[in-house]
Amino acid sequence: MVRILGWLTLLALGAGLVMAFGVAPREVTQGNVQRIMYLHVPSAIIGEYLAFGILLLASIGYLATRSEAVDRVAHASAEVGVLFLAITIVSGSIWGKPTWGTWWTWDARLTTVTILFVIGLGYLLLRGMIEDAERAARYAAVVGIVAALNVPLVHFSVYWWRTLHQPPSLLKPGPASVSLSLLVALLINIAAFAILYAYFVAKRVNLLRREAETLA
Repeated sequence: MVRILGWLTLLALGAGLVMAFGVAPREVTQGNVQRIMYLHVPSAIIGEYLAFGILLLASIGYLATRSEAVDRVAHASAEVGVLFLAITIVSGSIWGKPTWGTWWTWDARLTTVTILFVIGLGYLLLRGMIEDAERAARYAAVVGIVAALNVPLVHFSVYWWRTLHQPPSLLKPGPASVSLSLLVALLINIAAFAILYAYFVAKRVNLLRREAETLA
């Protein structure tokens, strides 16, 4: 299963690259720098909503069942979520320099994403600091729930505060605020990142299971 996901990931990422650089037209206002959207937006959507959504469900599931398998899913999803958030922040900074004139500003969206990233790092650090595996999983589950509850704050930050960051183009009521030619390329890249997320999580869950079996 993991091997199949690996091949699907390569195919999906390849299709995403072709769409982003070979098919999608050059954006009229920003020019070619806009193409970083095909990295920035998928990493943000999958990192924030999917990874931390799975973390929330798995953390609640672990507290309810004390299942080690569920805890491994939570752990793996948190790791991949933090990785994708790092990509989001870095790519956003690269995109922000030519469009906003600065690498970084304490914009509401940037700040809330950074807070989510730091909480995710805290989740991973907590797991490594506590030697008792059951206690580490229990405490981490609580932090995982707190982290996931920050996602709505990230999403609505562009509505609640004055911000340089534009409102959502996809995850909002009404039609997408992106032309069809750009939207198709964007959706293919989002799908590619979703498959990449699934591959990373599946791979990491297997490694965590083997580590547990070795220590048993």
